[in-house]
Amino acid sequence: MKVIVQPQKGTYKLLFVEEGRVRGSGFVNLTATPKGQRPKNFKVRRRGKQLKPTPTRDLITLLRRSSVHLAGESPEFESFLADLQIPASRIDICRFCQLEDRFTPVDKATGVRYGGEWICLECAKREMRHELGYMGRFGGSVLVHLEKLLMQVRDLDRVLASVGPDKIDRTRTLFDRLEAHEVQKTAHITDLALPPAFAKASGVEYLMPVQQLAVQDGLLEGQHLLVVSATASGKTFIGEMAGMKNFLEGRGRMLFLVPLVALANQKYQRFRDRYGHLMRVTLQTGVSRLNLPETRPAGERDINAPVVVGTYEGIDHALRTGRSLKDIGTVVIDEVQMLEDPDRGHRLDGLIARLKHVAPDAQFLYLSATIGLPGLLAEKLRANLVRYAARPVALERHLIFVERAKKIGFIKQMVAEEYKIKSSKGYRGQTIVFTNSRARCHVIADALGKKAAPYHAGLTSQERRDVERRFANGELAAVVTTAALAAGVDFPASQVVFDALAMGIEWLTVQEFHQMMGRAGRPDFHDLGRVVIMAEPGGSYSRTSRKTEDEVAVGLLRGEMEEVAPEYDMEQSSEEFVANAVVCGGDEQQIIRMNRAMVGTLEPALPTLLDYNLVRRRAGRIELTDMARVMAEHFIGVERLIEIKDLVRRMDDAAEIVAELECAVEEAP
Repeated sequence: MKVIVQPQKGTYKLLFVEEGRVRGSGFVNLTATPKGQRPKNFKVRRRGKQLKPTPTRDLITLLRRSSVHLAGESPEFESFLADLQIPASRIDICRFCQLEDRFTPVDKATGVRYGGEWICLECAKREMRHELGYMGRFGGSVLVHLEKLLMQVRDLDRVLASVGPDKIDRTRTLFDRLEAHEVQKTAHITDLALPPAFAKASGVEYLMPVQQLAVQDGLLEGQHLLVVSATASGKTFIGEMAGMKNFLEGRGRMLFLVPLVALANQKYQRFRDRYGHLMRVTLQTGVSRLNLPETRPAGERDINAPVVVGTYEGIDHALRTGRSLKDIGTVVIDEVQMLEDPDRGHRLDGLIARLKHVAPDAQFLYLSATIGLPGLLAEKLRANLVRYAARPVALERHLIFVERAKKIGFIKQMVAEEYKIKSSKGYRGQTIVFTNSRARCHVIADALGKKAAPYHAGLTSQERRDVERRFANGELAAVVTTAALAAGVDFPASQVVFDALAMGIEWLTVQEFHQMMGRAGRPDFHDLGRVVIMAEPGGSYSRTSRKTEDEVAVGLLRGEMEEVAPEYDMEQSSEEFVANAVVCGGDEQQIIRMNRAMVGTLEPALPTLLDYNLVRRRAGRIELTDMARVMAEHFIGVERLIEIKDLVRRMDDAAEIVAELECAVEEAP
């Protein structure tokens, strides 16, 4: 038999346990005597009967015959047992169970933290229902979600503190904290094999840790590298070192490619300001029929300049239309995690293969803050992996469950509190608020007032640049943006708040979430980064999704990114096939090699293209028809092309055709 001793106020409760079941219980007091602590007032209850006074010698006999376990500290009882030479051990049990004469051992693996002690999961669920019942605001479906959360986080205090609070208490909503790395000794830039003119123009003195690792892995010897490290850890300068060195030493021009026009504009401005006196820097962001400053052809858009900053599609369009890119010494692919983008990933994948074909001797550098299983991707890209997991600034992650109607009020509180904070570097705390739609951006920004502004792709370039400028100058406390721009403009924010965990009606992936989360905390600006997730219990943005926002929140915080291994459908595969065919002049074997060089898996597109008479096969060559070249130039595949041809036959009005195509895109799964 086991005897479990639980110290209580002025007394001790005893449980008598056999084969894991409580066979009886009792109470006893101790009193000090000349011989030490001795028992008195021993009472026993067996099989639900009333407490019955029992001789204390029966207790001593029982203790001698049993295995004694102390569920709590009690120097007096330990002294009593020592006097009688009765061994005892410590055990953690659920106090709530013990009060009801149940025996449930608990530990960190099986128990739930509550009020400074460990209790069993079932008692924790019951206590949570009691507490939420007092609040009177949550229904049964919410309880189911919170019970799942409780099972995952194993902390009842944290769950209760994060549910519908009237005011945010950051000491109670903290989910976890990602610590910053210790300052490491790195090389001075003048100690490296870099052109002195570049070293002077860079404005850099000592390398950051990930830059040091890249140099050690052959950055300055022409090695291909996949660099994975946190946002603001210095990845851009890795590309600058290789690209500027290669050009100034006669090994060819640099392409620095990014996913978004706004980001390209920002990088272009940085490069031109730093290195414009050393070499010509130009911008290549694609072709537009709109006569705007950022789309108007100009000398600043020369694709053969020493340094070309561009978007993926901007450079790819040049390749797809047969323009030659010569004398390329360095290709930098920023935000390479875009390979996983369901709409654009195949184009980046194909672009990399095409650039390797036209610039086989160039050094390729791939940069990302978030990649799942990066070692496998590095093998596919034939690059060395440089991985630096530590953050330059510590990051706190907070989780709050709140009804949607109350989110904006909490955002106002968090933005105002953050803006009052001034870092040791002299910068105010600023916030990025991510939400799921452009309309919601304006609703939140309007509620925050003059110190906040919306920022999304629906604004004009001038409006976006004005927001960027005001935020950079500290004039704005917050920008409210869509998740679609997570990999876009580099706002130096100290705090990131998630108003929604969806991009449109689709839940964020772990990779997308990490990319957005990484925007909080910059080493040159802030001492601490903070991420706050506001999840609506039971909330959803799509009727077809089985997940709810609270479930998604925990999944994102605890999730791990998967391998980059996309599979492309016929629409995507046929588009890349014809684009590759343009670049290699129709040589079938070279097309096959380019297809195989891609990270993702293509469907066999050639038979379909032959069936539709879009290409012809002659003597080992693939001849493209005019329609196939249209596919390549306009970034469409065979299914889209057939749809357009059908609409052209049925409709005369071009506007109606465009409207029909747009509707088809919106209705696609």
